[in-house]
Formats: sequence, structure tokens, C-alpha cells
Amino acid sequence: MHASSMCISCLLSKQEKLIRPFGDEAKKSRYLHQVLEILYHHGQTRSAPWLAAQIDLLYKDFWGGTEDYTPQKHKYNQLLLGLEGEIEQAIRSSDDPVKECMKYVCAANYIDFSAVENVNEDTLKKLLAKAPYETISPQEYAAFQSDLRKADTLAYVTDNCGEIVLDKLFIKCLKESFPRLQITVILRGEDVINDATLTDAQEVGLTNLVTCIGNGSSAPGTVLEELSPCAKQILLNADLVISKGQGNFESLYGEGLNPYYLFLCKCELFVRRFGLNQFEAVFKKEERIDMKHAFTS
Repeated sequence: MHASSMCISCLLSKQEKLIRPFGDEAKKSRYLHQVLEILYHHGQTRSAPWLAAQIDLLYKDFWGGTEDYTPQKHKYNQLLLGLEGEIEQAIRSSDDPVKECMKYVCAANYIDFSAVENVNEDTLKKLLAKAPYETISPQEYAAFQSDLRKADTLAYVTDNCGEIVLDKLFIKCLKESFPRLQITVILRGEDVINDATLTDAQEVGLTNLVTCIGNGSSAPGTVLEELSPCAKQILLNADLVISKGQGNFESLYGEGLNPYYLFLCKCELFVRRFGLNQFEAVFKKEERIDMKHAFTS
């Protein structure tokens, strides 16, 4: 999916805000002109995650590194690990643990330092508290269950730190309900913003539950042409794909994989695109998404 005008404007605005404290005005001007060149030459043909990755490379070349999100990632991994037992108990006491867990997984997709300007614990905890009362389309969930029963292999594409604690619970529920299902988790190949990598998967114990691989890419999404051969093969050959988060949606939509997308609408573009309020969830298989009027039910 190529970047929209709103994505292009957002990418440029974020870079200006990022370099605003720097002192060398001439260098800042040169940098932003080169950002504009990337957006001008590729904005109509490339996805926002691809553009973001190219801008990140330019930033590193210009300024010698990018912001380190390791402290924030550790903080939210540990925060969700601290809540894991309570949430799992709520999931286990429900009539349908798989469906109940999906609600919590969506809520935790809030932890996105790219799409959400001020990520904070209070908002996260409010979203998690509301999760049991959210609804999932009965028709979409029935189709999901049917696809799970028919599938032998599942590729699970993660998004953010912290969130992967609940991905772990979701995968645990899937393995219990569909024991023959072979699940592979695909994470970011390199550090990018607060997206989950193998390091995060190890920290939260996900690697003890299921096969986990990095995708070989530094893009804040899943750009097929940039994946490692192993990650690409697993993704293309999977009977079923679950794609988490907005960045994965932007980079995988229209690529022929027909995933189930699971995320919160966080930025204005997604709110408009799906006709939802901010922080409302989308759970839909690609073939049933109407981009002009894409509701969750």
C-alpha cells in the first residue's frame, strides 16, 4: 500500500520536530531537503514503513544515530509481565479464551511510540480495563475459527514491545485450542522505534513457547522485498497469517497474503480510513476489508 498524503506529511513533520533542538540550521535544512527527495521520488509507489526506513537510514548518516528506545521497551515489557497473571486469569475464566485474549491483544497495541504521541501507563491500563467489554464481529470470528481449523501453519507477525506479552497469551490459547497448528512468530530484524525484536521476545518468555525469528529488516513494518529468505518463505508459505499493528497493515495490504489484521486505530488516517474512533479495534481478514468504508462489523 503506497503512502497517503497524510502519511507523507506526518513523516516530514516528525523529522522536523526531531531535529528542531539541533543548532546547525544549514545542516537541518539540507537534511529536510533530502527527506523531501525520498518522499517526492518514492511517496507514490512505496508504503509508509518503507519510507520511514529510508528516512531512518538518512538520519543515521546525517546525525550519527537514532533515539534509543531500549529503556521504554524494557519498561513496557516488565509492566505487561506484571499484569500477565491477572489478565490470564480473566481470559481463562471467560467462555471463549481465544476471543477474550484477542480483545486484550488489541488493547495492548496502544503501545506505539510512532503512532501515539504520548504513550502512558494510565491510558494503557484504561484500555486494558475496557477490553472485556469490547466486541468482535461474530461473522469475522466464525470465519477465523474456520480458517484455524483448516490450517496447519500460522505465521504471526508482531508489532510492539509490551504488547508481545499478550501475544504470548494469545498464542498459548491458540496452541491449546488448535494443537496441530504449527506457529512461527516473526519479529523485527533490527531495533526500530519500540517495535518488538527477538531480544524482547526472549525477555517476555515468548521464545520458550514458540519458534521466533527476526525478519531481517529494519523497517517499522513487514516489507516483503526486504525480508530475510527464511522469514519471507515462512510468511509466503503459511496457511494463515495474523498481522499485528498499523505498520504491518500498511506494508502487507495488497501483497497477496490475505492476512487477518488485528490492531487499534491510533492515528487520524486510520480513524478516517476505517470509520472508527481513536483506539477502537480492527479485526478483519484482508479479503473482507472495504477500504472506502471499512468497519469492523
